Amino acid sequence: MDHSYSNTKPHQKGKHLTLNDRTTIQELHSKGYSNRAIARELNCSPSTVGYELKRGTVSVYRYKAVEGQSTYELHRSECGRKSLFLRRHKFIDYVSHCFHNRGWSLDACVGYALAKGIFQKDQVVSTKTLYNYVDLGLM
Repeated sequence: MDHSYSNTKPHQKGKHLTLNDRTTIQELHSKGYSNRAIARELNCSPSTVGYELKRGTVSVYRYKAVEGQSTYELHRSECGRKSLFLRRHKFIDYVSHCFHNRGWSLDACVGYALAKGIFQKDQVVSTKTLYNYVDLGLM
């Protein structure tokens, strides 16, 4: 699809705003520039500017670049896929107990937990994943 009618310069997908970009938004917004005019300066979408203004607005009409940056960093620290090891810790503890105290194999622990209904299928990690955890030294 050709976007020859677009008035913005090419913006690299996945590029995040920097503190300098946020400072530019703060300065231009305080001078009364529209989101579209600010976006032209930064070579990004006007909606990106709008989202950033909403993210970094401290009071009713005051945008602070530092507040936008700190909110961005907080959101980035919480993003990403969480490990099954952390999400399925109850099952991991159960397997560790059976493995060390009862002398069961990892496969036997998984099979017994599913057969007896101790854990639901979505609460269990596969035997291969358990062996990967052992190899990584997590168990």
